[in-house]
Amino acid sequence: MITLHTLASGSEGNAALFSSGATHLLVDAGISARRIKLSLSSLGLSPAGLTAILITHEHADHVSGLRMLLKGLSVPVYASAATCQVLADKIPGIAPHLQEVLPQVPFSLGGVTVTPFSTSHDAAGSLGFRMDEGACSVGLLTDTGFVTPEARHVLPGVQLLLLESNHDVEHLLSGPYPYSLKQRILGPLGHLSNEDAAAFARQMAACGLRQVVLAHLSRENNSPAMARFAAEQALQLGGFSVPVSVAPRGECSPCYFVEEEACRR
Repeated sequence: MITLHTLASGSEGNAALFSSGATHLLVDAGISARRIKLSLSSLGLSPAGLTAILITHEHADHVSGLRMLLKGLSVPVYASAATCQVLADKIPGIAPHLQEVLPQVPFSLGGVTVTPFSTSHDAAGSLGFRMDEGACSVGLLTDTGFVTPEARHVLPGVQLLLLESNHDVEHLLSGPYPYSLKQRILGPLGHLSNEDAAAFARQMAACGLRQVVLAHLSRENNSPAMARFAAEQALQLGGFSVPVSVAPRGECSPCYFVEEEACRR
């Protein structure tokens, strides 16, 4: 069984924990180390129990707690070569922790096979991840202006997908953001809209997706109800009955999971 908890999800900070048996993978550390430790403790885990930390990209809402979290730990940090370089330049003492990974080249952590893939964001070497353990698999795709060909190649077949659904386009266009910021978000290096996320969820449902968790919602340009409605409508129109959840912005989520028996069906 693979379990997923989001510790935070949104522009204010992002972190998620994927676990399978004794393997615990923290994806991003964009909230304070104190909040990460408290969330891990609520799940019966300490930072020393982490197998590894995976970093999608170097933006503050994904790495702001990393320096303090690593104090006194020997946990490895996996990221693209470009992200590793930025992290080494901006976080003193992190270099010994860094492990470079290549997009679409799987590697093993405990009993989990991790496959990174390229995303499209205004960051150095940004990545998404797929995790496989036995017959079970989960994916994470956030902070991307569009669904990249690499994501479309790697993610089919996952049973659980943590998927960015950042904004409603009409709300963004009519909202208070400056024009330049709106163009950044809407552009190919920005963030995934509700409509694009919904369309991709429907495509993944045709490939075996059993559950989708919507993530990284904008506080100003979206709402959980709008994001969920877009995804549920697209799935229903495609004839798929796939549960849709929305990750909480500032607190630990319920447990999302895929079990071995369900994965074999």
